[in-house]
Amino acid sequence: MANITPVTSAELSGCVIVSGMPGAGKSTVSGLAASLMPRAAQIKGDDVNQMILSGRVWFMAEPRDEALRQYELCKRNMCALANNFVDYGFTVFMDTVVQDRSMLDLLVALLSPRPARLVILAPGVEVCKYRNATRDPDERFAFDGYQQLETDMKRDLGDVGWWFDTSALTPEQTADRLVREAVNRAARLRGGWNSRLDEQPHDTQSPQPFEGV
Repeated sequence: MANITPVTSAELSGCVIVSGMPGAGKSTVSGLAASLMPRAAQIKGDDVNQMILSGRVWFMAEPRDEALRQYELCKRNMCALANNFVDYGFTVFMDTVVQDRSMLDLLVALLSPRPARLVILAPGVEVCKYRNATRDPDERFAFDGYQQLETDMKRDLGDVGWWFDTSALTPEQTADRLVREAVNRAARLRGGWNSRLDEQPHDTQSPQPFEGV
């Protein structure tokens, strides 16, 4: 990452939601991107969820009602933490899966009125499967719903945010392009509890469960 000129937070401010399927590289890329900024923080959904040390229920586990409650709680806590960082002048890279439009609406409403952008790392199903399978066992994510997740995301979010094909890029190259190009490629999202999702040039409520890296 030598010879990379940091991008100022004035150019890329607020919260950049970094989404993608398991194995897309969200955690690695969002961390690298934050390190390229003069003032930035990374918020990882898995880290926030693991703050529950007693009574935690995995999002695909039972009882289902409690799993859904904790899934939504994780998203709310991520946004609350992001808001605090943004209000103190930090750019936030939020590492989380956004699987459909209702989840995006929830996140952007919770972040509103702060700037929010969506970047979907999209190296393709086969690349994601390979990357996930070759991870350290402690970091591997047990998931076999790639095709359905990709279908759902493209159906609901195909015209939203920046679908970033990273299949031929290293994590460092991906992070560099994300920081440099997100302002122009990932339009600022407008949203709130009573507004519709709306993309503006240079400018989102009950979630369906999914959390993975």
